Formats: sequence, C-alpha cells, structure tokens
Amino acid sequence: MPTFRSAIVSKLPLVKTTIFTTMGQLAQKHQAINLSQGFPNFEPDPELIALVTEAMNQGFNQYAPMAGLWSLREIIAEKIEALHGQSYDPETEITVTVGATQAIFTIITAFISPMDEVILFKPAYDCYEPAIRLNGGIPVGVQLKKDDFTVDWDEFRAKITPKTKMVVINTPHNPSGTILSKADMIQLQDSLKDTGIIVISDEVYEHIIFDGHEHQSASRFHDLAQRTFVCSSFGKTFHITGWKLGYCVAPAELMKEFRKTHQFNVFSVDHAAQKAMADYLKTPQHYLDLPKFYEQKRNLFVAGLNGSRFTIKPCSGSYFQLLDYSAISEENDMEFAERLVVEHKIASIPLSGFNTEDKTQKLVRFCFAKTTETLEKATAVLRTI
Repeated sequence: MPTFRSAIVSKLPLVKTTIFTTMGQLAQKHQAINLSQGFPNFEPDPELIALVTEAMNQGFNQYAPMAGLWSLREIIAEKIEALHGQSYDPETEITVTVGATQAIFTIITAFISPMDEVILFKPAYDCYEPAIRLNGGIPVGVQLKKDDFTVDWDEFRAKITPKTKMVVINTPHNPSGTILSKADMIQLQDSLKDTGIIVISDEVYEHIIFDGHEHQSASRFHDLAQRTFVCSSFGKTFHITGWKLGYCVAPAELMKEFRKTHQFNVFSVDHAAQKAMADYLKTPQHYLDLPKFYEQKRNLFVAGLNGSRFTIKPCSGSYFQLLDYSAISEENDMEFAERLVVEHKIASIPLSGFNTEDKTQKLVRFCFAKTTETLEKATAVLRTI
C-alpha cells in the first residue's frame, strides 16, 4: 500500500511566527510588563458595552448585510464628510470589515495578480507583505529616512515602474509614531497622476494624533481619493481590539471589486457590535476627545524616562513610542529586546520586525496604551537600564 507523501509547498516559506506573538509569549513566560503588543490594558467605555448588550437583546444576532449595517455605514459617511470634506455613498462606497487587517488583505487579494509590484514604506506593519506575496505580487520597499522616518519622494518616484499596481501608506505610522504631512500627501497625489495605481491608506490611528497636528487622510485630497481605499479601525479608536471591527471606503468602481472578494471571505461582520457602534458614533466627542486622552499617556511615558539612557524618537501619532538604545548596548534590536524581557521583565518590539532584511537601527517600540500604574512601573524599570 503506497505511503502518503505530502505535496505541501509553502506559499510563505520565509514567514515565521509574528514578532508580536514571539514577544508576547516571551513576556508571559517571564511575567514581564507587556508594552509590546498594540492593545490597551484598560476597559472600553461602559456605555459601549451597554450598547452592544442592548443590541443583542434587541435581536441583532443573525447575519448583518454583506456590506455592513446601513445605519453604521451612514454615520461613517457623515463622520468622514464632517472631518475631511469628502462624500462617500454608504450604499456603494463603504464596507464594514473584520478589522482593518481583513480590509487590507481583501483589497490586495482583489487587485494584485502575479508579478504586480506593490510599493511599501519601510519599516512597515507586518501584514502587508505576506498578503502581497500570497497573491503572487512583489513588494517593493522604500526605506524611510533613518533619523526622522520621513519619505524621500524622489526615491519613491524612482521605484514606480510599469509593473507598479499599488502603493500602501500608513499614517499615523506604526511603528514609528510619525505622520504624513499635507505636503507629503500632495507629493503622493502628484506622483501618481496619470497612472492607474491603486492606493491603500492605512489610517487605523486616525484619531490618535498629538501636539495640535491634524490627520491628513487620503480622503481629503480629491484626486488621491479617486484611487484610494482608506482603511480604519474601531478597535484601535475605542479600545476594543478584540471586537475586530473596522471599515474601508473607496470610490464605487473600486469597492465593487472589493466586495466580490469580501463576500466569499467573511461575508459579514458581527451584527450586534455594528449596531452598538452606529449608536455610539452619534456622539462625536467619543473620538474627538481621543487625542488629548492619548497625548496625556504619551507625555506620562516620556516624562517617566527622564534620567534614563534611552533617546526618545519623534512620536506625533499612534500609541507607540520608539526608544533608541545605542547609548546602552551594541546588541542588535532582537537581542536587546529579548534581554529586556528576561533580565528586566519588560517587553517591547524590536524595529527590525517591521523592516527590510531585518535591518536594525537600535530601536525598540513600546506601546503606551496602558494604565497610569503600568506606565509608571515600566518607566521606573527603564530608568534603571
């Protein structure tokens, strides 16, 4: 009788367990303060919990419409128009998704074919490249400048070829905490003029932006918006990452293709959570007050590092702060991050986990979406290193 021989050939042979899982498990093993993964360790607004409970009791427990609950799509459209001046049709241009990651994966799957090139700005969040490779695409990296993580737009334009199908941007940026300016967005818009290139604008930290800066959504720039999927996350905004609730918006022609893939992937998203979110968004202060909330946490974390040997890198948005440890150690960032957990009981993410060919810049990323008590304990440890 013939024996079974596996014919499995990995489509992602170089992909390992994500750096988030690796560092999270290490933190758990050593009972470390976990500032590695990007989730809050405090509870969401009790009003939101009450709203989702109410929605369940009202019977919102079966499939939602494929594109999302109408009332939620409608209020998303109102929110974007109020903040950015761009009008999206809830019927044809807005889709509710299982978080922003599912939206991004679906967009790439819907549009990228073998040998299509996709330009990314590195370091980049780690979900982009695997999705590109799974669909036969070729990631093309543009390295952000070392000192301030700004874009060299001449280098970007030099990377555009006849094979370029898509560009992925992320603002506020994970992992650096930097933001794209209005001038940056105009550079992007002008660079893509007269091309058929599609843009994914990952804006999951859109409401977490500091120091009086304004979020420059791709939806603010008319010509850019005509080629762009803007992706956002209620999970990041409202401290409910476990709900996996997000959305994307795009012109109808693009969204039509997106939904062809979306309907055979997840089809629809948690109905009760959508109903709760539609009601919760009726109070804009729930997201308009967020910058102040997180700016206080960033300031607490940064102030707590006074007297430490770390150098603080710019953080204008997101809930991540990069620290440069070059005055402390010559280790590469993975070695240093692992030693922080094992010896000092504090977990971070090494920047090389987001970068091209494991480039290391002696930088580690800390999440400050934590309680005051956690941040004070963490900075007390970091001051001793």
